[in-house]
Amino acid sequence: MLRFLTAGESHGPSLAAILEGMPAGVPISSAEIDRDLARRQQGYGSGGRMKIERDHARITAGVMDGKTTGGPIAMIVENLDHAKWRDRDIEPMTIPRPGHADLTGAVKYGYPELRLALERASARETTMRVAVGAVCRALLGQFGIAVGGYVLSIGEVSVPEHASVAEAAVYRDRFARAEASEVRCYDEATGERMRARIRQIIEAKDTLGGVIEVAALNVPPGLGSHVHWDRRLSGRLAQAVMSIHAVKGVEIGDGFAETRRPGTQVQDELYVEDGAIRQRTNHAGGLEGGITNGAPIIVRAALKPIATTLNPLDSVDLATGQLVKTRYERSDFCQVPRAVPIVEAMVCFVLADALIEKLGGDSLDEMRPRFEALRRLQLDHLPMDNRPWRFGYE
Repeated sequence: MLRFLTAGESHGPSLAAILEGMPAGVPISSAEIDRDLARRQQGYGSGGRMKIERDHARITAGVMDGKTTGGPIAMIVENLDHAKWRDRDIEPMTIPRPGHADLTGAVKYGYPELRLALERASARETTMRVAVGAVCRALLGQFGIAVGGYVLSIGEVSVPEHASVAEAAVYRDRFARAEASEVRCYDEATGERMRARIRQIIEAKDTLGGVIEVAALNVPPGLGSHVHWDRRLSGRLAQAVMSIHAVKGVEIGDGFAETRRPGTQVQDELYVEDGAIRQRTNHAGGLEGGITNGAPIIVRAALKPIATTLNPLDSVDLATGQLVKTRYERSDFCQVPRAVPIVEAMVCFVLADALIEKLGGDSLDEMRPRFEALRRLQLDHLPMDNRPWRFGYE
């Protein structure tokens, strides 16, 4: 239902995105998009590029009088750093950096110059993902769905005793605390240790990765499907988040931790309160069988350390075939804090797509009554035949 494309290079004149399939009538402005773009540029451990850019999304199509029209939405963000590159001869780049797309891009496309891969493979592209995600966030907000995130770990420094929970209020508090932190960690003591660890890695001229958690609140049950592999919402979320630069692992809920416990300790037992069916815990992260179950959706992303390091690594000069050391390209020391809104953006996109798929309709006005009519996790919404039956196949 929804799809988007991005275009542009890291040091080119601008970045662009087109978002197709957004219903008409969703209120959105450049100012709202710019708030998320600004969040993407903030975080301790960022490199020098973030001191240059002042990202602003210019909406050029699909939004009139402050509301989406139902047509494709086009957005452009100018690269201020392009002025330094525009009129200069570019030095040849023939030494691939381990961990980047330099070498694989040359193999894939036959590039005679490695910067052709670098420019498009750069995480600068995530600027437009965040812009697209902000539009999707605006749609979700019309239905009371909120998405936020924070950092769980940087290097070996982790938030203690962390597990998925069922209470939305817990996550709202974490969102607020994280936004007040330079490292986007909701636990102040852990955040201080994270900052100190990043300072150590800067002095060591190295890089650090970490884990981000994103939670989606008030998502109605019944989004996604168990009947086709590519319709499982858990799989769609995992693919979208895994597509983010440097992400090497994704889990839903307490995913990997559940493998170390017996089954009776990882299932979310049910109870009834005022006619509503609720979960005592949320180990499943709001998804069962690829379908939302009404609990907060929890997605975690593991980001590897950025491959560009001030300390050179062994590589091969493709022009000479000689063993050489890599040359430094400006980059972050730790991208994890400012990657939080990027993961949020991809989660917003997938959930907006799933919501439109469930509700149908070309406008917000058509979607609203359908949303109110959705089946909920209530006993009177789930009448059972309670009688024997047969498959009936021949």
